[in-house]
Amino acid sequence: MAAWVRATAASGTGLLRRDGWQLAALDPLTSRRAAVLILFGDAPSGAGAGRGGADPSRSGPADALHGLDLLFVMRSAGLSNHPGQVAFPGGATDAGDVDEGAAALREAQEETGLDPSGVEILGLLPEVGLPISNFMVTPVLGWWARQSPVRVMDRGESEHVFRCSVDALLDAANRRTAVLHREGFVSRTPAFLTPHVVIWGFTAMLLDAVFEGLGWTLPWDESMEIPAPL
Repeated sequence: MAAWVRATAASGTGLLRRDGWQLAALDPLTSRRAAVLILFGDAPSGAGAGRGGADPSRSGPADALHGLDLLFVMRSAGLSNHPGQVAFPGGATDAGDVDEGAAALREAQEETGLDPSGVEILGLLPEVGLPISNFMVTPVLGWWARQSPVRVMDRGESEHVFRCSVDALLDAANRRTAVLHREGFVSRTPAFLTPHVVIWGFTAMLLDAVFEGLGWTLPWDESMEIPAPL
């Protein structure tokens, strides 16, 4: 699976070029730098796809992706930016980070306790802007080759660390459009329903764009709207 994701991402597909949602660009001279880790792995049960699993080149999405999951964190409700929202592990780059991949791994270790030596970096995706906090964010695609336990490391930063199956995220029954009304402005983003939380906003836009670029998206009804869960 890792080799297939790498090859697909490098083949010129439209990763982060989703036409239906606006992924913003910021001025690189004034914005801050950040990186997030989009970490795919075999679900803890070991069932389904992954290394030694189904061959994605010869299967449909439902078969090829069965058994894969992604790692998420829920940000603390006390944070000034994006409180209580679901995010990929990550954060601002430091002067000591070799590159964005190193930054994403460092932040993921600090937030979830994962062992970065078990993560294979598959590639860096095009950076996108996060205007509300003035960050230029580089999404880092990773494969969890040697998995390690994860948990909340700092309650001031994160309230929850969890994994969610790709099957569930792609299921049309779990797809919605989140609508935010604020000071006369209306914004819409993709949303993904999970058993305990709703993934929406910037993280959902990244997730939707990556799925679309990889050719994994299944048809869903974008007219099904929910209020943004603030």
